[in-house]
Amino acid sequence: MSYKPAICSMSLGRAWVHNLTPKFTAAAAAGLPGIEIFFEDLLYLASSYPGGATSSNQLFAAQQMKDLCDSLNLEIIGIGPFNNCEGLLCPILKAQKRQELELWFQIARILGTDLIQIPCTFLPESDTRITGDLEAVANDLREIADLGASQNPPFRFAYENLCWGTYNDTWEKAWAVVEKVDRKNFGLCLDTFNIAGREFADPSSPSGTVENSEAVFKASMEKMVKTIDVEKVFYIQVVDAERLSAPMNRNHEFWVEGQKPRMSWSRNCRLFLCEEGRGGYLPVFDVLKAICDPREAGGMGYKGWVSMELFNRSLVEEREEVPMEHAERAMESWRGIVRTMGWEGVTERYERREVQVPRRVENVTERVEISARL
Repeated sequence: MSYKPAICSMSLGRAWVHNLTPKFTAAAAAGLPGIEIFFEDLLYLASSYPGGATSSNQLFAAQQMKDLCDSLNLEIIGIGPFNNCEGLLCPILKAQKRQELELWFQIARILGTDLIQIPCTFLPESDTRITGDLEAVANDLREIADLGASQNPPFRFAYENLCWGTYNDTWEKAWAVVEKVDRKNFGLCLDTFNIAGREFADPSSPSGTVENSEAVFKASMEKMVKTIDVEKVFYIQVVDAERLSAPMNRNHEFWVEGQKPRMSWSRNCRLFLCEEGRGGYLPVFDVLKAICDPREAGGMGYKGWVSMELFNRSLVEEREEVPMEHAERAMESWRGIVRTMGWEGVTERYERREVQVPRRVENVTERVEISARL
């Protein structure tokens, strides 16, 4: 496999504002071959059915999403995030997460993907139901990996550090977890925003960066290349973020009480790569080169899916053009990535295309509501 672009379904518009059909149609029309399912989209669709987001309605929603993607020739590359499932000290919470996982297996099977994305926990550190102890975290995730491996066919899990995570907020800590879990089907999702947003940037600083950022970041990338086994990188997410005009503090418009500054920044200010005109400033290409350049050029040699996972305040704008605008921006970003990385000879050309959604999936919610009453 060479490099193939995808987009997270949420990055085309948030679920409470924009419906699935125009979002998925926009992705296909822009030329994107793959889509990463954000669970929020599935849950909102299931909630629209009579009875709400029951287990059966979630399975039904998965089938509708799969039908829609098939009609548009969109490949589903994975589903996530399966949140807050590590270091669980509360037996009740642990049992609930295991039950939830069984439903996710069924959902993923219907969607036609074997990949489930797991971010590091971001519950408050004061929550006595969790621990950051590496042994406890690894035990929980190893159990999840083994449950996935026991399915037929088996499932894989892509673990991701979040730059605002409670404990495992760096690539190095995430890799330590993957090594400790020590299962073939448990690897990494490397996200350029969450790597650079922790190793280089600090939205609460007037400079927008950590102290001695260039040296710290350069050393981190060199260590990452030497440390991570590329066979354990299941896919990557490539996104930038805008530099704030003022530090993220209590006076900032994006400040949320009780939320880490990096999380507030992430939810409002991510950008597609190559959007410096919108304020992008992270050294994303340096992360991308570390991950994707061949070994002889100083990289890890990754090839595979490159997904755009963008959170931004623009996703909640109540305009019907939002999905298409974001899909086109994602593809413009992809073209910039291909040029800068020199991938012209190792990836296919993806162009805009005419798409026509069959009548049977034109309005997913309408169709399901009618079917559910029968």
